[in-house]
Amino acid sequence: MAHIAHDPAGGISDATRTVYGHYRQQIRTRRVYSIIALVVFAIVLALSLNFANAANSGKFFERLPYLLDFLRSFVPNDPLEIFRAMFDQPSPYADGSMKYDFTSQRMYFTDTLYVPHFIYELMVTVNIAIVSTIIGGGLAFCLCFFAATNLVGAGAVRFVVRRIMEILRAFPEIVIAGLLTAILSIGPIAAIFAVSLHTIGALGKLFFEVVENADMKPDEGLRAVGATWLERVRFGMLPQVLPNFVSYTLLRTEINVRASTIIGAVGGGGIGEAFRLSIGNNQAAKTYAIIILLLVTIIAVDQFSGWLRRRLVGNQAFEFGRGAA
Repeated sequence: MAHIAHDPAGGISDATRTVYGHYRQQIRTRRVYSIIALVVFAIVLALSLNFANAANSGKFFERLPYLLDFLRSFVPNDPLEIFRAMFDQPSPYADGSMKYDFTSQRMYFTDTLYVPHFIYELMVTVNIAIVSTIIGGGLAFCLCFFAATNLVGAGAVRFVVRRIMEILRAFPEIVIAGLLTAILSIGPIAAIFAVSLHTIGALGKLFFEVVENADMKPDEGLRAVGATWLERVRFGMLPQVLPNFVSYTLLRTEINVRASTIIGAVGGGGIGEAFRLSIGNNQAAKTYAIIILLLVTIIAVDQFSGWLRRRLVGNQAFEFGRGAA
């Protein structure tokens, strides 16, 4: 404790002793609660493992030491095979099977100019993510102002808009895509619809929370001079919230790249479908090539997002606190 009061005789006062006793009691109570929580967690974990073992016909614990056997066996003949698969170059191990056939799926523009198959599929996935973010972000931008308490007085309007957003983000993209493929057939269109719908719900919530936390003094000034609701949003609210909107949208773009990859595994097209086929057919070189391409893409999107945020917000927002660090 920073300061302890003393009585004139030099001892600790009764008030300080009482406060210190309460403090020690709170510490003991917190430790007891922490121990109880850890014990409950250990019990739940043990029961879960026991259930997994029973559901796996008693083989769960027996097979646990062999958990990494698949990764040890799932290796290409040599590291260069990964890059041959990535850029559609002929393999010296070609035996007529699809495992070493890296050239038949090239996307030719001319007789000699082509785009490697996996890079083309990755472009499809990134395009799905970008189009979905534009559609979902645009609709979320329009809806968020009607969901904000400080801009909409009608409770019914806020209630309806917020419930719509909750419904749209309640289901994962892969579930929505699975339903839409039965209607729109297999392909990128179903993936775009699925990711867009989830993006509306997710970004809409983030957007209207930013709006509700904005400073209302500019809005009060505009209302005092007779500005309309649209003018208050345009000149009083947008300048404050736009940098956060851009930041959240860029973050959502990164998330949508990963979501589009997963959706590809259920028929959404793109690199996800190629990944599912390669790993299912035991094609190690192709699988690792796709993993590397995905990692490079996510890193590139993240770096581009950071650069764009700096251009829009300014470097001063990123310099705060750097000296202290």
